[in-house]
Amino acid sequence: MWVVWALETLFGSAIGANLVFKGGTSLSKAYSVIRRFSEDVDLTLDMRALAPDLIAGGVDGLPSTRSQEWRWSKELKTRLADWVQADALPLIADALSNLTVSASASTDGDKIYIDYDPLAVGTGYVSPRVMLEFGARSTGEPWEEHDIICDAAEPLPQLTFPIARPRVMKIERTFWEKATAIHVFCMQGRFRGTDRFALHWHDLARLDQSGYADRTIADVEIAQDVARHKAMFFAEKGSDGEVIDYEKAISGALRLVPEGPALDLLADDYRHMIEDGLLFDDAEPFDDLIAQCRLIEQKANQTRKSRQSS
Repeated sequence: MWVVWALETLFGSAIGANLVFKGGTSLSKAYSVIRRFSEDVDLTLDMRALAPDLIAGGVDGLPSTRSQEWRWSKELKTRLADWVQADALPLIADALSNLTVSASASTDGDKIYIDYDPLAVGTGYVSPRVMLEFGARSTGEPWEEHDIICDAAEPLPQLTFPIARPRVMKIERTFWEKATAIHVFCMQGRFRGTDRFALHWHDLARLDQSGYADRTIADVEIAQDVARHKAMFFAEKGSDGEVIDYEKAISGALRLVPEGPALDLLADDYRHMIEDGLLFDDAEPFDDLIAQCRLIEQKANQTRKSRQSS
């Protein structure tokens, strides 16, 4: 309920005109591709609205040099934190004050946390809070509007639940965002300051099962947009110290299956995800999940290579 309530509050206000809802939770709430518990809400604040003075000096909406990227990122981070504090947090806090349930809002830079009283206590893998995480190094495009309802609305028609209509990042871009994030993990062999990363593999498998992966793999333009954007704003190095080549990844060298200790780390995170009941449906064994992601990897690489040779 809290995820939909937060989306209804944000996108029902003036600031919603420059926001885009994205990430795994959007796959569940907007596209019904996955069925899992998620209270992390990823949102993009269009960087053109936050910093029009910076973007005007870029090329195709991106910085033209690495030094310009550093300056943009630093300034966008500062402005985003100020915007969250001055605009988004007061909106959420004021809306919470009008509710009869116990909940509070706080902020930490680019995040807003909505803490609420839990109905039950789990293993600790999931906390009784919704995290709204804002980013501002993208436009959020392409996007489309979707109606979003609470999971409990259908089985409990006698109750009134919030309904939201946010702008949602198109599923094709979400696929490539997740696939390239997984690629980075495979190249580095480690998580970057967080667990719950196994959700990306689960989401990618569901995208494939729903038929979206095939359609998305064939979308050259969006794949290239993601590669260019990540190469500029999210440059990473692999375990060998070399800069990860996103363009190469989307052109036939995508890696979706880690090896060695990294695979063991992923398996452990997947086990914790299942133990805490994040999946509404029965979860496939880890080996089956990895086998499916390996097939997606092969399909993506074969498709891209065949397109280049034709």
